[in-house]
Amino acid sequence: MRILVVEDDASIAQGLRTNLRQRGYAVDVCAGVASAWAALRSEPFDAVLLDLGLSDGDGTSLLQRLRASKNPLPDAATPVLIMTARDGVQQRIAGLNQGADDYLSKPFDMDELEARLRALLRRAAGRAQPLVRHGAIELNPATRVVQLDGQRVEISPREFAVLHLLMESPGRVLSRRQLEERLYDWDSVVDSNAIEVHIHHLRRKLGSQCIQTMRGVGYFVPPEPA
Repeated sequence: MRILVVEDDASIAQGLRTNLRQRGYAVDVCAGVASAWAALRSEPFDAVLLDLGLSDGDGTSLLQRLRASKNPLPDAATPVLIMTARDGVQQRIAGLNQGADDYLSKPFDMDELEARLRALLRRAAGRAQPLVRHGAIELNPATRVVQLDGQRVEISPREFAVLHLLMESPGRVLSRRQLEERLYDWDSVVDSNAIEVHIHHLRRKLGSQCIQTMRGVGYFVPPEPA
């Protein structure tokens, strides 16, 4: 999953980037409203972590612009978690009324931040349950554990990310480019066949039919029988 952090405090931004990357997320950072809007217009993000007091304006202006968008990029439905020192009740109410999905006061605990982030991503995917299941495969986003027929399967963080994206929407075909955009941030060096290698490893570990190929289009997890 790819996250955009909008934070002008360099130390906080770097801490979030490092911590979330260690937890398996692709993370990009913008320090202001203008750069964040440019990023949202150019690439897809699964969620935004938004500070309000930014160097070139208030974060709520970015939130309002995002919610008013009528284009595929930026996606007006992208989950937004506000993280700010403005912790008064009225400030929280205002942020939620302007379209934020959640609100976390600084300073915060990283475990709580990630738990809230997982909840936002789960709701955005239209899923109530914390676990993602498909046939004999069970994926736990909180622990990053994958099981096949109840037995744990060791997979790499990138393999987990590919599997998670595909299992969220069975039957939906994602191209190599779409997967790369959701798995890699601006600082990543991506080999031309990286996605194909991850798919190959997942098929070897979970079964050759767990991920299927639509030739010339992309990859998908087949929908389960009705």
